[in-house]
Amino acid sequence: MSASPPSQEFIQQFTQAQRTLYLGILAQVGDVTAAEEILQDANVVLLSKHDQFESGTNFLAWARQVGAFEVLRWRQRRRRDKLRFSDEFVSVVAAEAVESEIETDRRRRALALCMEKLKSEDRELLQRRYQPGNSGKELASELGRPANSVYQSLGRIRRYLLDCVQRRMTLELG
Repeated sequence: MSASPPSQEFIQQFTQAQRTLYLGILAQVGDVTAAEEILQDANVVLLSKHDQFESGTNFLAWARQVGAFEVLRWRQRRRRDKLRFSDEFVSVVAAEAVESEIETDRRRRALALCMEKLKSEDRELLQRRYQPGNSGKELASELGRPANSVYQSLGRIRRYLLDCVQRRMTLELG
């Protein structure tokens, strides 16, 4: 273990990677409790080897490798179980989970960019609608507008966002 503490950059990337790393592990083991335990084991390894991480390289790829290794260690300890998946199957599921997470991240970034392009009143209407406990009818009442008018505005905004995200995804792939 390194004598120096992890850098601020390491801690930031470590923290940001937790959800993705957990989902990748969960996809490989299919057990929430096991995934949480494996994530903790992977975190111990990542923190103990923080000085081996090179700034500017892909932290998430490195963390995923550590996570995959910890899954293999967990599977080796569990070999006595009757129900086992082949390593090939687990690798395929893990790869698909990673692809899915990458796709979700791309869509999330595209949506954020499209949200920035909305007129401020449209963005505010959408944000107010999706605040916890806020229904379309309540929002219409707050705004002094007919509910149908609010629903039509929200529908128009959603259609715009859907089209915008699809265009951005197509451009990114093209």
